[in-house]
Amino acid sequence: MIYSGFEIKSFEVGKGQWHARIQRVDQRPVVIDGMPFPMLDIGFAWSDPDAAIADAKQTIDRFPQRYGMTMPATEASA
Repeated sequence: MIYSGFEIKSFEVGKGQWHARIQRVDQRPVVIDGMPFPMLDIGFAWSDPDAAIADAKQTIDRFPQRYGMTMPATEASA
């Protein structure tokens, strides 16, 4: 699923324990406190994949306010 420039995939960690993994569609890392992350695992052990995806969407919605930065092109290619 694509949401707000991110691809979201849910995955089961243990029986009935769902998480979500997000990655920018343009493949650029999300930079949090100066550290680049090519993909992020989001959330708690949700009981179903839809809950994990909903949590990932809420996290993505907070990115512009808190993180939402990508590395400048010159740094990313170095």
